[in-house]
Amino acid sequence: MLYYLLRYINEVFDPPGLGVVEYITFRASAAAITSLLLSIFLGPKLIRFLKKKYVEPIKEEAPPEHRNKRDLPTMGGILIIFSVLVSGLLWAKFTDPYVWLILLGMFWMGVIGFIDDYRKVVLRIKGGLAARYKLIGQVTLGLFIGFYTWFDPAFSVLLSQTTVPFFKDLTIDYGIFYIPLVVFIITAVSNAVNLTDGLDGLASGVSGIVVFALAGFAYLAGNMVYAEYLNIPFIAGGGEIVIVSMAIVMACVGFLWFNSNPAEIIMGDTGSLALGSAIAVIALLIKQELLLPILAGTFFLETVSVSLQVLWFKFTRWRYGEGRRIFLMAPLHHHFQLKGWAEQKIVIRFWIVTLLFFLTSLMTLKLR
Repeated sequence: MLYYLLRYINEVFDPPGLGVVEYITFRASAAAITSLLLSIFLGPKLIRFLKKKYVEPIKEEAPPEHRNKRDLPTMGGILIIFSVLVSGLLWAKFTDPYVWLILLGMFWMGVIGFIDDYRKVVLRIKGGLAARYKLIGQVTLGLFIGFYTWFDPAFSVLLSQTTVPFFKDLTIDYGIFYIPLVVFIITAVSNAVNLTDGLDGLASGVSGIVVFALAGFAYLAGNMVYAEYLNIPFIAGGGEIVIVSMAIVMACVGFLWFNSNPAEIIMGDTGSLALGSAIAVIALLIKQELLLPILAGTFFLETVSVSLQVLWFKFTRWRYGEGRRIFLMAPLHHHFQLKGWAEQKIVIRFWIVTLLFFLTSLMTLKLR
């Protein structure tokens, strides 16, 4: 909205310097600053409010170190979602379908996560929202985005084709599998971020790095010259994706102000599901979904650790009559926690690994 106001002022009164509002880099920076300031300013107020009765119970199977998190307020994802929605609507072209699809994805899964947190924290229902209802919410969002991008002419560049990382001229066509793939990616990534949310600053820090990388890819894809040079699909609305992405990045950074160890608040499913859906939708819109196992490699490893743990436990119980484990505990960050690593060390090392995945994903641009 602020973008349209400033553009109107510029067109009518033509003041010097206001033309910068048309530049993606300016609006992306403005959205990032707005999101960061909103997070830092509203954070203490939200923490005081949530502390009254929105304190998440500690899981019985959690490591002993988690006992000191018993009095932490949850639902901190509200702060992330609100900061992104406000800054995105202020500085992006909110009539652009790319913008509202990302914001819709965040808000939709944020509501699903909020219901889950509310049932756990306020209603004291163990397990919160049943897994099948979460899945219904994820599938519904995936179906909507899949069908919308398939039938809307504005997304004709997307259709069902995508480029393959590491290969210059290799493209694949999902065909009838495009919409199921969209559903799968949104479901998988939102769950992956949710699994990673277990240590102070872990999910928010990793999410910030991943979305920052996606913002870079979106900027390149939104520039015809860069897209042609790098042999990636040109996305006409890619510039607006950058603005929303940078708002998400700095909302994560602002949340880290309060979520870094020792945390004053945790994001809960409200934040983790919202961030996961945003990552998935952005990757799908800029046709980098096949890069997610590398770019979001930390989330991928966390998810694989859980899958392997469950499968191996079931297999060994069937084969030997006694379930055995690969890891001391899954997801992976809890394995290192039980090995004696300090929580801060695990989080920082996971951030470093995420940066390595980020750099590796950039290498794919030139390897094409």
